[in-house]
Amino acid sequence: MHELDLTGEQQELRQSVRTFAMAELLPGAGRRDETAGFPDDAVKRMAELGLMGLTLPPIYGGGGRDFVSYTLVVEELARGDASVAITLLAHMLCASHIATFGSDEQKQRFLVPLATGRSIGAWALTEPTGGSDAAALRTLAEAGDAGWLLTGNKYFITNGSVAETLVVMASTDLFLGAGGICAFIVPGDAPGLKRGKRIDKLGFRASDTTALMLERVPVPREQLLGRAGDGFGQAMQMLDGGRIGLAAMAVGIARACLEESLAYARQRQAFGHPIADFQAIQGMLADMGTEIEAARLLVRRAARLKDAGEGCTREAAMAKLFASEMAMRATVKGVQIHGGAGYTRVHPVERYFREAKLCEIGEGTSEIQRMVIARELLEAGSRSEERREK
Repeated sequence: MHELDLTGEQQELRQSVRTFAMAELLPGAGRRDETAGFPDDAVKRMAELGLMGLTLPPIYGGGGRDFVSYTLVVEELARGDASVAITLLAHMLCASHIATFGSDEQKQRFLVPLATGRSIGAWALTEPTGGSDAAALRTLAEAGDAGWLLTGNKYFITNGSVAETLVVMASTDLFLGAGGICAFIVPGDAPGLKRGKRIDKLGFRASDTTALMLERVPVPREQLLGRAGDGFGQAMQMLDGGRIGLAAMAVGIARACLEESLAYARQRQAFGHPIADFQAIQGMLADMGTEIEAARLLVRRAARLKDAGEGCTREAAMAKLFASEMAMRATVKGVQIHGGAGYTRVHPVERYFREAKLCEIGEGTSEIQRMVIARELLEAGSRSEERREK
């Protein structure tokens, strides 16, 4: 775990969240997955522990912790129940967007309840016809005397049914593409905001995911985040942090699978020996452990860059790409180690397998991450070439 590069405060936080996750999240994770029950009690406990505003400014009720600490928390939560972890990720996208780009008045009104866990946040960018191509969103913000009227549909919105505060991306002019996109703060009880039925998903079944229908939802002028037209740039900046958080969640899922596989391999007997004695099993365990550690280091590097205020787009994409695909490989191996038992719901590895797949899709698919990484590498190469020519 590379204890030497963590402060005592970070290690203490990680241990406290690990204790919470193992004692209060893990025992009920399978039941919540089966019933698709939202983890209300877990969210309340996270608020009590100060996790709902962990990295937010203390002046607004947050914990003021660094982003490395946040990734430690997310990994531990995902080890216990990834549905709880992704609930926090979506909440923090909303809260962090307001904390980063909101006015003091907006922060006092909306951020304080989010930071203290009195309300849950959601972040609404994805649409039925626009996922990876975020600039092509169709939700329209029509200007009026008092502000805007938002009309359109959002899809795959985590916390969409339960959020009291939402950050919604909409365009003031569809012909402007990315240049027309704005970010708005929308209260959950806004007139014209309708929420669809919870989406029945392969994994993360206890997390709340839904569609949102906006029918001329009134948004006062003072609930625009930043300036008109800045929404797309804001969203891309928020996605850097979101990708690091999702990568940490992938590490937690993979770690859960490894720990379950190690325990099973020690106790499962075949040919008169624990299957852990066999080289084929050892090879899979070794690959899982090595790749988990590599992914964690990529997450740690990206988080440290973010804490330092440096650009981390490339590093965030690398961490998200590698960690998500690593989690998929690890959970496939975990099911294989368990054999037929791994294909049943008797063991949690089948749940980890289902959850790992989303990590390759959410916050930008693996294909998008490769595009981002390649673009960053090419641009860095061009800058280096220009400097040499000078």
